[in-house]
Amino acid sequence: MSELSTVLRAWRERTRPEEVGLPAIPGRRTPGLRREELAALATVSVDYIVRLEQGRARHPSAQTVAALARALRLTDEEVDHLYQVAGLASPSGHVVPQHISPGVRRMVDRLGDVPLAVFTATWDIIHWNGLWAAISGDPAQRQGVDRNVVWRHFTDDFSDVSYDDLHHEEFSDDLVADLRAAHARYPDDRTLRDLVTRLRATSSDFDTRWGRVSMSVHKSSRKVMTTSVGPIAIDCDVLTAPGSDLRIVVYTTAPGSQDEQRLDLLRVVGTQTLV
Repeated sequence: MSELSTVLRAWRERTRPEEVGLPAIPGRRTPGLRREELAALATVSVDYIVRLEQGRARHPSAQTVAALARALRLTDEEVDHLYQVAGLASPSGHVVPQHISPGVRRMVDRLGDVPLAVFTATWDIIHWNGLWAAISGDPAQRQGVDRNVVWRHFTDDFSDVSYDDLHHEEFSDDLVADLRAAHARYPDDRTLRDLVTRLRATSSDFDTRWGRVSMSVHKSSRKVMTTSVGPIAIDCDVLTAPGSDLRIVVYTTAPGSQDEQRLDLLRVVGTQTLV
């Protein structure tokens, strides 16, 4: 049995379902999470979790290790150990952090039943709840650069989101400023460098804004989301956690409004399509 298989199984069995937002079922014979539950949380196959724990798979990708670390809510020290036993270099302070600390996890859990997602300093989505998937589209259906907000903003039409011209200008400038700040903070991150290069080559709008070297700060904004239950006007706020580059994006609706009623309906419908 390898160290990777040993620690993965031990950390899976110590993680209580209620710690990761799953219901606590009395009389469970499996301590901690089931393999199926960990696989779903980390967005990998059950068979791959089995092979990792049996030592038949020994070299998971950095992306898989990061997903497992988030699903198991590991501490920074445990994350480093998981990378090491997987034969990977531990994330350093020179690359964009992908890990969500237990403290940030608890803060996210306590924000309540609202559409919510967590992003890295470069606007890669790394965690979201079901209501976010229902109102914005399920990020699990996208891979690689298509999970990056900056890439999608400058290369897609975002036809399911409506906002006025002023907000579009401000949001575009904010995203470019965020990417520039991350580029300066994490100079050794090859993925970030490649993203900037691709954006400058693909989007003339991004390239122009990048050349302005302007800095800005995100403000609260309002936008209209096209959903399966009708358009929903939401207020968007970007929160940051102390000591972390992570961004927590929260959507809320005006109390007593038709938008609140539609959001309540969407909470029931989820990602189903109404016909």
